[in-house]
Amino acid sequence: MENIKKIQLGNNGPLVSKLGLGCMRMSSVWGSKAQDETESIATIQAALDNGINFLNTGDFYGAGHNELLVGKAIKGRRDDAFISVKFGAIFHNGQWLGLDLRPMAIKNFINYSLVRLGIDNIDLYQPCRMDGSVPVEDIIGTVADLVKEGKVRHIGVSEITAEQLRAANNAYPISALEIGYSLADRQIEADLLPTAKELGISVVAFANTAEGLLTGDMKAPLAADDYHNHFSRFQGDNLVKNLEKVEVLKSIAADKGVTPTQLAIAWVNLQGEHIMPLVSMSRRTRLPENIAAMNITFSDSEWETLNREFAPGAILGGTYLQR
Repeated sequence: MENIKKIQLGNNGPLVSKLGLGCMRMSSVWGSKAQDETESIATIQAALDNGINFLNTGDFYGAGHNELLVGKAIKGRRDDAFISVKFGAIFHNGQWLGLDLRPMAIKNFINYSLVRLGIDNIDLYQPCRMDGSVPVEDIIGTVADLVKEGKVRHIGVSEITAEQLRAANNAYPISALEIGYSLADRQIEADLLPTAKELGISVVAFANTAEGLLTGDMKAPLAADDYHNHFSRFQGDNLVKNLEKVEVLKSIAADKGVTPTQLAIAWVNLQGEHIMPLVSMSRRTRLPENIAAMNITFSDSEWETLNREFAPGAILGGTYLQR
C-alpha cells in the first residue's frame, strides 16, 4: 500500500486522503461515453487499497449510475471509504436543465442517494452550486437537518462565491469547498481561496489539468467533433496561444522525467496543506502516476517559471467551469 498523506477536512473534521478520486468519468455524463464498469469498480477498489479513501460522486452523474457504481465498489468496505456526494443539478437526456435546491427536493435527493449507494449515511453532502433561487441559509439549514437525522456526517459546498461561502459557514460549519483549480484556472486565488483558508475550510480542487489543456496531448486545431470546441479556451487563436504556454510545462516535465499531468497535479497539491487535488480516473493504470505526482517537488526556479508563465489570466478563454 502506498503511503498517501492525510488532510483534515475543516477545523475539526475527519482525516481523509490528500489525493481524492473523482468518479464522474466512470459514468456517461454530458455526452461522454460510459467506461467499462468492471474496470471502474476495480479502479475504485485499487484506490482504496492504496489509501485513497476520498471518493467523489454526484447524484446526477449518469442519472444515478455513478452512485450505483460506487455502491458496488464499496460493498463490504464501507469503513474504508469517505463518500462525497453533490446534489441539485437537473438533467434530462444529458441536457442541463438547471438547479433544484428547494428543501423538499434536497430531502428527496438524499434518500435516493443512500439507496443507490447502499449506505446509511453520506460522509460529505453538498449542493453542486448556487443560483440564487433559494437562500444559502435555507439550503445549508436543510442539510444540517439531515446531519441531525444521521443521514449526513459533514457539509460541503461547491462552485460558489466567497460571500456565499461565508453565509454557508455561518449557517453551519462547512468542512470542504469543491472548486475548479489549476495552473490555467487561478481566479479563486483573489478572494475565494483566502476566504476558505480564513474560515478553516478545506479545498477539494478538481479539473487540475483544465479539461485536458495541461496534459500536453492537445494539438491545434481540434477535431470537429471534439467536445472541447464548445469552450472558448479551445477555439482558434486562444488554443494556439494557450498551447504555447503548455510547452513551458512540457519542458519542465521532460527535465524532471515526469508527465505534464503529474506536474499539474503536483502544483495544486503544493498550494497548501488544506488543498486536495481531486483527480478523475477510470482505469487502474492511472493510479501509480497520479499517486507519484503527490511526491513531486519543484526548485525555486521551476516554481517561479510556472507561476510567471501561468499567472492569473495568462490562459485565454474559459470552460464550463465559469458558466
